[in-house]
Amino acid sequence: MQFRQQALARLQSPEELDLPVRFARPQGWLVLSVTVLALAGASVWAVTGSVASTVGAPAILTHGEGSYILQSPAAGQVTAILAEEGQQLPAGSPVLKVRTSDGDTVVRTVAAGRITALAATIGQIIQTGANVAAVEKVAHAGDPLYATVYVPAENATSIPANAPVDLTVQTVSTQEFGVLRGHVKSVDRSAQSAQQIAAFLGDSQLGEQFTKKGRPVAVTVRLDRTSATKSGLKWSSADGPPYALTSMTMATGSIRLADQRPVDWLLP
Repeated sequence: MQFRQQALARLQSPEELDLPVRFARPQGWLVLSVTVLALAGASVWAVTGSVASTVGAPAILTHGEGSYILQSPAAGQVTAILAEEGQQLPAGSPVLKVRTSDGDTVVRTVAAGRITALAATIGQIIQTGANVAAVEKVAHAGDPLYATVYVPAENATSIPANAPVDLTVQTVSTQEFGVLRGHVKSVDRSAQSAQQIAAFLGDSQLGEQFTKKGRPVAVTVRLDRTSATKSGLKWSSADGPPYALTSMTMATGSIRLADQRPVDWLLP
């Protein structure tokens, strides 16, 4: 009976046709307008905008042609060391003397360069093919330095030509002098093994270090030069460090990859 009385009361009440219809509050229209504009702006940015990204990887400062490992052509006892570490030598220069059963043999440089390491000592017995020195291929002491960045192979194809590179040098305080500036000079076509890296750098330990996470691709970076700093190189700070950098200095490189449109992330 209660429900029937409510229905009868509703039928007897007059319809409120003279009251205005309230569609939405002004605040609701404002929120809707802002949402539509935001979606439109995001759509335009997704198609026309771009997002920059970088890849970080270990690096080392070297001269452009790398190094080579000098090996003894004969077995015997080392009787004399004829060169010093850091010495600049032309091709064919004597490095050490080995006494063999047939007489003395002089081990000479194959190409002009700087002795970066001597692995032999006087009195040592060595075998044919033993590593006796590492020589960096540099014809003149003033030849420019480059940086070689060992980038994961999956990122190599995303590196554009002349891409900017920031290098954090281990021997330089980043807080005081900033990072070293450079640009990509070339990107190798294939990934390198530990043996290939060791042959280029003249150091087997570095070959193993740079391949711990897989075979990387070598990216050669041209260091930006300027006469405004004592190092002759361009830094993110005004002056940079008050000394010159040397080859075989470790660093970490940050390479800017090709910009991508946000819409590309959504498309298959």
